Amino acid sequence: MGSFLDLEATKQALNLVAEVYLLCKKLPKEEIYGLASQLKRSSSSVVANIAEGFGRYTYADKANRYTIARGECTEVVAYLHVAVRVELLSLQEIQHSLEIADQTGKLISGLISFCKEKSYVSHS
Repeated sequence: MGSFLDLEATKQALNLVAEVYLLCKKLPKEEIYGLASQLKRSSSSVVANIAEGFGRYTYADKANRYTIARGECTEVVAYLHVAVRVELLSLQEIQHSLEIADQTGKLISGLISFCKEKSYVSHS
């Protein structure tokens, strides 16, 4: 594997970022520094933490960054639900993003499991 861009988790995370940016265009202008900013940051952090994890040397370090990426992915889901709760977006509008976030989270969980297994084997 040559680059973090080759990981399926990265590809899905980039899809999530693109979807979040589209949703943010639907938010009122007064949310540009509020909810929109939080959504954009957390979705971008998913990709950034996957990239950083990929670049780490030890499997334990990789697993740590991937765990942070999964947490950021969950944060995106939380902010999407906040947007629905405060009636800025509908559940229908966020549904596709929720599906992408779920798939991204599962792929990241696979990376975490792989790294933890490798880390355990190397310490045995």
